[in-house]
Amino acid sequence: MTLIIPSRFWEYVVATTLIIWAPGPSVLFTIARAVSWGRTVALATVLGNALGLFTISVLVAVGLGPILAHSHPFYLGVQWLGAFYLIYLGIDAYRHSREHAESMTDLSGGKPSVMKTIRQGYLVGVLNPKSLVFFAAILPEFVDRPRGHLVDQLLFLGAVFCAIALISDGTWGVIAATIRGWLSSDPKRLERLRMGGGVVMVGLGLLTFANSLING
Repeated sequence: MTLIIPSRFWEYVVATTLIIWAPGPSVLFTIARAVSWGRTVALATVLGNALGLFTISVLVAVGLGPILAHSHPFYLGVQWLGAFYLIYLGIDAYRHSREHAESMTDLSGGKPSVMKTIRQGYLVGVLNPKSLVFFAAILPEFVDRPRGHLVDQLLFLGAVFCAIALISDGTWGVIAATIRGWLSSDPKRLERLRMGGGVVMVGLGLLTFANSLING
């Protein structure tokens, strides 16, 4: 078991918590569902989203693990591309926070069933660019390459990410359902959440690039 727990595990937990708490598509979608239809729909959305995230984490671990184990230049290249793309996503989130918030709160069509909500949450999770970049570029930064078992390390870290996302997004959903009247009274509140998430993503992208230069 110790072979798949990287030495920088707690640093990874901090980075994971930051990127998950940054209000992106998943968080906004969960909040919107909570405001419109309450706690049950919000938590079903969170479950679907976590399953989508886990799907990405498995695909990235199996696809990238063997390559990362044998190619240090590729390892650095993935980090740099991911860092710059995360910065781009953060800037885009900040500049277009209003449009993003409006698109994520377009809930026409009536209250969905629990299974339909899980499926919709799954699609939001599996197509979330923020999470894809994290799994493909930032997550590999925390593995111990000399220790080996890179696929197992990536799978473990991906599972930890999904567990934290499940707890974090679930918390967002419960809080939003509790204060749904306050959130829905001013659309700019979701917009400001999106802007704050953009700032966090830019900061994490810059930190990832700096670490790759220091440790490369």
